[in-house]
Amino acid sequence: MRPTRSKGQNFLTQGAVADRIVACAQLKPEDEVVEIGPGLGILSERVSAAGVRRFTMVELDRVLAERLRRRFSDQGRAHVIEEDFLRFDLRRLLGASSVKVLGNLPFNVASAVLRKLCDHQSGIARMVLMFQREVARRIRALPGDDNYGALSVFTAMYWIIEDHFVVAPGSFHPRPKVAAEVLSMVPKQTPGFERQEEAALARLVRAAFSAPRKMLRNNIMSELGIAPTFLDRAFQEAAIDPQWRAHRLALADFSRLLRALARYDSASAPAAR
Repeated sequence: MRPTRSKGQNFLTQGAVADRIVACAQLKPEDEVVEIGPGLGILSERVSAAGVRRFTMVELDRVLAERLRRRFSDQGRAHVIEEDFLRFDLRRLLGASSVKVLGNLPFNVASAVLRKLCDHQSGIARMVLMFQREVARRIRALPGDDNYGALSVFTAMYWIIEDHFVVAPGSFHPRPKVAAEVLSMVPKQTPGFERQEEAALARLVRAAFSAPRKMLRNNIMSELGIAPTFLDRAFQEAAIDPQWRAHRLALADFSRLLRALARYDSASAPAAR
């Protein structure tokens, strides 16, 4: 099997790493598991051996999908879906019980996959996902960190990161130029924002980080077109210094600022688009 660069294929080959990933998933016999991009099946064989209730592998590559079907053909609880996960209707696999999601994500689409999983957070019990280390650092960064940005806040809207560990480039074939990092996440039970605020909050966060070195006030005013008078009042009520940079604000700060903006002038608050 020759890896395809355009599909971001870097196959995990180290069994010890695969063992640790599956251990982070805390699999139980009653679990339903979805694996994104199983590739050669090094994680798949361990999930299958755990004897979970249902196991679905979503694989884009036709050759790999067929190989996986043959490999797990004698196990009725394991199924292979040959489809692009980003186009796949995940609701087909999310039923009455929550699923656990695993995957060695292609570096070129990892952020997009995470965003899709955020949209289905209510149906997911746990995720153990591998990212390019630089992206993983941004995902799990805290306010004030150098890597903290919009992706960090978006992740904090939906997930708690329970564990993380680094995977060296030599653990893959072909060997990537950079290290990877595995993140173990569970859904937040209390997200810290109202669901009807979700789209507006995301837009506010994007605006705040649009020019990370600029002041919050300038970014939000220029990106969202909010009148300076309303914006200054909202900053004051939310107890946020308008001269701060966005990397100082936690999710709770953005939520508080959004509500303050809505109270002062609903027409000026970031609308859902």
